[in-house]
Amino acid sequence: MTRELLPIGTHYQRLLDEFHREVDDLMNRLFGASEEEDRASGFVPDVNVVETGDAYIVHVDLPGTGPEHINVEIKQGDLWITGERPDERARQDRTWHCVESRYGKFRRVIRLDGDVDRDHVEAHYKDGVLRVTVPKAESVRTKRVPVKT
Repeated sequence: MTRELLPIGTHYQRLLDEFHREVDDLMNRLFGASEEEDRASGFVPDVNVVETGDAYIVHVDLPGTGPEHINVEIKQGDLWITGERPDERARQDRTWHCVESRYGKFRRVIRLDGDVDRDHVEAHYKDGVLRVTVPKAESVRTKRVPVKT
C-alpha cells in the first residue's frame, strides 16, 4: 500500500512515515556522505532544536549567508535546511592571509517527532541566525486539562 492511499494523521500513516525515515537514514549511511564526512569536506552549520508544547523551534548558525542562499522544506515529517555559504575568496580585489571559515553547500535534516502543521511553518533570518518555527498539529499539541472538584 502506498503512502497516498492512507488517510492523513492515522496511526498507520505515522508508522509508515517512521519506516520511510528509517530507510532514508539507512540509505544515507550506506550510500551517502555521513555528517562527519560533510564536516570534513565543507560547511555544516550548527543547529539548536527546542520543543515546546506547541512547536519545534530550530536555530541554525549561518553567518555570511543570506536568505537568498537558504532553502527550508518539510519532507515526510522531517525539516530539511539546505543552501550554500558563498566563498568570498574568489574576489580578486583583496589578498587573503588566513581563512578559517568554511564555505560551500550544506544540508541539515532534523527529525520532528509527531505530526506538524506544515502550512504554518515560518522561517526568519536575522543577524546570521536562521530561526524556523514548525507548529505541531493540533492533535499532538500539549493541552492542559483543568482538575475539577
